[in-house]
Amino acid sequence: MKSICLHGPESTGKSTIGPRLAAAIGGRYLPEYGRDYAEAHGTDFTMADLVAIGEGHDRLLAGALATGPWPVVTDTDPLMTAVWADMLFGRRDPWFGAWNRLSDLYLLFAPDLPWIEDGTRLFGTWPERQRFFELSRAELDRRGVSYALVEGQGESRYANALAAIERFGIRPHLC
Repeated sequence: MKSICLHGPESTGKSTIGPRLAAAIGGRYLPEYGRDYAEAHGTDFTMADLVAIGEGHDRLLAGALATGPWPVVTDTDPLMTAVWADMLFGRRDPWFGAWNRLSDLYLLFAPDLPWIEDGTRLFGTWPERQRFFELSRAELDRRGVSYALVEGQGESRYANALAAIERFGIRPHLC
């Protein structure tokens, strides 16, 4: 397995769990490109911004997949950016439909953690978070990718993420 993508709404623990997960399985962590973009350019996104985010993340993902170590644990990918387009505009640029560098496994993070404002997050109400989650799941179903749901609070969330990837044959390294 070359890649595992952390997928789901904002403020669900992806960026917290990602580096730990990569270290536990001897892989590489690829941070969320969209966050860096938002911090540099703001969150008043246009569709062109979302395509730029998707293209930027894809470039980083291609480089990480080419060099390893594997699996690469990627904090979102262009599928997640496509869901952002759905949330913001109710449509998406054709670039997202053509994008096909899919991960081998997706971990879908549930919105069962408290939402925390950090300056780049936009969808903090429960209805928005639930809609974001349902659109995220629908995108994975539409693409027909393998995925597992990650839920839980605190350390149990991390343990559930580890258990999910173990069900797909990836074992953590013993420390």
